[in-house]
Amino acid sequence: MASFKIEGGHKLNGTITPQGAKNEVLQILCAVLLTPERVVVNNVPDIIDVNKLIFILGELGVKVEKLSSSSYAFTADEVNLKYLESADFKKDGSSLRGSIMIVGPLLARFGKGYIPRPGGDKIGRRRLDTHFEGFIRLGAKFRYNKEDSFYGVEAEELHGVDMLLDEASVTGTANILMAAVLATGTTKIYNAACEPYIQQLSKMLNSMGAKISGVGSNLLIIEGVKSLGGCEHRVLPDMIEIGSWIGVAVMTRSELTIKNVSWENLGQIPNVFRKLGIQLEKRGDDIYIPEQESYEIQNYIDGSVLTVADAPWPGFTPDLLSIVLVIATQAKGTVLIHQKMFESRLFFVDKLIDMGAKVILCDPHRATVIGMNFESSLKATKMTSPDIRAGISLLIAALSAKGTSVINNIEQIDRGYENIEARLKSIGAKIERIEI
Repeated sequence: MASFKIEGGHKLNGTITPQGAKNEVLQILCAVLLTPERVVVNNVPDIIDVNKLIFILGELGVKVEKLSSSSYAFTADEVNLKYLESADFKKDGSSLRGSIMIVGPLLARFGKGYIPRPGGDKIGRRRLDTHFEGFIRLGAKFRYNKEDSFYGVEAEELHGVDMLLDEASVTGTANILMAAVLATGTTKIYNAACEPYIQQLSKMLNSMGAKISGVGSNLLIIEGVKSLGGCEHRVLPDMIEIGSWIGVAVMTRSELTIKNVSWENLGQIPNVFRKLGIQLEKRGDDIYIPEQESYEIQNYIDGSVLTVADAPWPGFTPDLLSIVLVIATQAKGTVLIHQKMFESRLFFVDKLIDMGAKVILCDPHRATVIGMNFESSLKATKMTSPDIRAGISLLIAALSAKGTSVINNIEQIDRGYENIEARLKSIGAKIERIEI
């Protein structure tokens, strides 16, 4: 098992190019199952979760060709459906939450899709009901083997229908969308997620011959087609990683340029960081963060304490609340962090408190952060990464702390961040990966 050893308190400087978006590429890779023709995907990040999904596609019989370090070609012309009922698939699929999104394409093209109960982050309950209720509305029969925690849907034919999702689930919307593109008739998905990931998936499917309208809104209209063809698709830069690099710059009081960030797809992210008092400059399609000795949290116009809360797009992404919380520990002022979607995502704050941060965990969803304005530095400590986003947040805290910190269970960070220690070293961080 690997750990990071970080010598904190050093200023950094340089340029970073963000990786491809993890949350987008997991959807895009599942979509290759919708066609027997060749699909090329560019800007694929080299991270554990993506590599696991590519492995599962290979085991399913998809021909996988690595064209470069970040480009792949996939041809799903000889899919091995027997793998879905194997012990190997139960093990492989249960280790990756994103594997749930193979069900929609398999159901649409082959009339059946199976999945073991998916794993992933330990951040609270993450229901699958939205996915399967959507499939049932399209005409599929659902079954669940409680003994094996194995889900299945089957249908001779899917039929278009109007549906109102019980929640604007990103993966649920993606899964139902991929099932509906080959259904007979027209499907309307209301309360659909409209994150850039869903917009990108819709654009890719349309380039393959699908007929999806309403892209970017919460009402998607899908006219079913008989088949889809191949295409070439480029994955957006990862907005969560971009926010993480902003956190690195701010907490180490460093000057940093983040290249090619796709500003039009960042939504509320720049605004929320600016509300924390952080200076960000738009330079073409880059973000420039100047060296900042301090930053002051803005109050509301009536003087009350700022609340930063997550919400479905175009609201602020829950994946960056952990970063915002860490940044707030060294701000001037006070902020309430309200994590509405996952009840276990704030539990990592006990490590920040151990490091000297002034954080009050009000309940599983809310934490009040009293910023120290760099008057008292965080102290180095030994800690464990509970999930991807908490892991990178603790890493950012360690980079700013005085002394040497150790972070265990860094496989969680590797699930979402490509070659993070080498990229940190390239801008001057003192970090090494150690085997323990």
